[in-house]
Amino acid sequence: MSAQSDEPIIGDPIGVEGLKADLAYEMIPYTPEELIAIAEKEYAFSLSEAKKAAREMGFGDNWKAAMEKVKDTYVEPGKQTELIRDLARQAENFFDQHDWVTIPPLAREDWRMDMLSPERQRVSPFFLGGDQILVSYPTADMSDDDKLMSMRGNNPHFSHATVFHELNPGHHLQGFMTARYNQHRRMFTTPFWNEGQSLYWEMFLWDHGFQQTPEDRMGALFWRMHRSARIIFSLNFHLGKMTPEQAIQFLVDTVDFERANAEGEVRRSFNGSYSPLYQAGYMLGGLQLRALHKELVDSKKMTEREFHDAVLQGGPMPITMVRARLAKTPLTRSGSAPWRFADELPPPIPFPGPK
Repeated sequence: MSAQSDEPIIGDPIGVEGLKADLAYEMIPYTPEELIAIAEKEYAFSLSEAKKAAREMGFGDNWKAAMEKVKDTYVEPGKQTELIRDLARQAENFFDQHDWVTIPPLAREDWRMDMLSPERQRVSPFFLGGDQILVSYPTADMSDDDKLMSMRGNNPHFSHATVFHELNPGHHLQGFMTARYNQHRRMFTTPFWNEGQSLYWEMFLWDHGFQQTPEDRMGALFWRMHRSARIIFSLNFHLGKMTPEQAIQFLVDTVDFERANAEGEVRRSFNGSYSPLYQAGYMLGGLQLRALHKELVDSKKMTEREFHDAVLQGGPMPITMVRARLAKTPLTRSGSAPWRFADELPPPIPFPGPK
């Protein structure tokens, strides 16, 4: 892993016109600069909550010191698989207490687990998910420093907030449903739907008190800050305002990334295997679904389960089209009317949220 970590990260910024074209394709009526401002607002909320959790942990406002303590809760080598299994079942049990979404019995049993090689961890330092969950872990041929970074970056509290993102009701349930409903729509796959939906669940479970201890909340906030940072550094890179090295340092400074994990994150973002808007699609898609939830569920037009099942069973498409389908908004040949979803967002919920 470390022997190749000095390889340069070379990306290909698409510029402002390229971003505008991609945003139009995703039916996002915002400029890149407006989206960066939305991300900065979301980051400010997460930072405030991180300081609150740090105070509960005895670190005052020094949230980075609290984050470092959380990272040091990693399990010993060989125990990561048990941790992931237990966290997957814990999340499913939490959903079982409510009537939020349909998770069929088979969907709980047909996922499997595999481990990421050192080479793949260079670009995916955390989890990958879908029909299986792919887990980062220390391997014998890593340096001791890289082993430690892999363990610290995948500690129980960070993992508590993301195993369900990869499995149920996240990517695994998405794949399960898209294989059974509206299969033709899989050709319209977009990160704003698949990543946005998994990110939406992270916000949803925060709102409903899934993270109760300050350590678990700090783990969830690491990811929430991470998603905001992804919008900021990826769009700034494509605007020509940030280099890959500056993006790495930005993650270290603003999210408290392990440096090797930050390098992997930035390498993954710009190595050509992901579209330019992919990293921004996580939080922006999640915010779109959050605004749509307010429009349809908070207004009592749909129940929680009706809404969440309809999103999953409808198949992938830009979230604006999900809204058009569920809210029955008029369509023209050019699509639906511009949807300024950020103007309709419910305020983020500070801890303590509902139990």
